[in-house]
Amino acid sequence: MTSTLIWIAVVLFAVGLYLSWTAGRLDRLHARIDASRAALDAQLLRRASVAQELATSGVLDPAASIVLYEATHAARQAEEDHREVAESDLSQALRAVFGELDQVEAVRAAPGGEEAALELAAAVRRVPMARRFHNDSVRAARALRRHRKVRWFRLAGHAPFPMAFEMDDEPPAALADRATN
Repeated sequence: MTSTLIWIAVVLFAVGLYLSWTAGRLDRLHARIDASRAALDAQLLRRASVAQELATSGVLDPAASIVLYEATHAARQAEEDHREVAESDLSQALRAVFGELDQVEAVRAAPGGEEAALELAAAVRRVPMARRFHNDSVRAARALRRHRKVRWFRLAGHAPFPMAFEMDDEPPAALADRATN
């Protein structure tokens, strides 16, 4: 009788240890999502700031400046529910303005333009990497949260279900070429 109770206690302890480990893993994944989202937000803000600086610098033609300024302003002021659309619109505006190498060359020719073009190219290149990293973290947490043991024992607690950040982040061809040079 006592050996049966000991085995039951050992099994319960092992199950409890496994559930605790799984809950800790899920917590670490949620922390990783928070960190990757903060990094993505920082990269999106950096891209918008550099683009807005270029739009107000007077280097671009007036039509391009207005298009770029309005898109950056909308991206920086967007509420969380509309952020993906506003950031996609900024990507499209960047492709429209910097789709041709001539516009990038005009920026580079201006005083301080070489640094501005390099900074924008770097910002445009880092956004897809940050978004991919965030979405990979979300994918891993979602996969773990789908397991029955996580749902049955409510190991996720009250944490919201993680959402991926889907946006158009294709860089302009002229800036993508510039970033690799």
